[in-house]
Amino acid sequence: MRTPRIPLFGSMMEDFWNNLGLLGRQSNADSIPAVNIKDLENAYDIELAAPGFQKEDFKINLEHGTLSISAERKTEKNEQEDNYTRKEFSYSSFSRSFSLPEDVKEEKVKAKYENGLLHLTLEKTTPSLAHKTNIPIE
Repeated sequence: MRTPRIPLFGSMMEDFWNNLGLLGRQSNADSIPAVNIKDLENAYDIELAAPGFQKEDFKINLEHGTLSISAERKTEKNEQEDNYTRKEFSYSSFSRSFSLPEDVKEEKVKAKYENGLLHLTLEKTTPSLAHKTNIPIE
């Protein structure tokens, strides 16, 4: 049985169902992509809006009941003509982490990136009676 995770002040760790930080505000809201989480019968679906990235820009890790999603994008443009030089570059990144519910099959997580939307499917385990124990009263 996993120990429940409690979001820490100043941490990017988020509760699976609540992405609001302390006092109901989300820090760095402009740089953190919006997320939709659906609780379906056999799976959880996560949709993360991250336009402008390529699938190679993403890193998705699952460790000790924590799902971490991050991406990093760098672009550089250098132009030189007659009497001017212009060099433009940009860098953008984000990172989000979620404590997963206990019923997620960690080995069955699937991810797909298409049209600016990262879609993850987290298959649920079948509820098991093996985790229940009757305690006799003496």
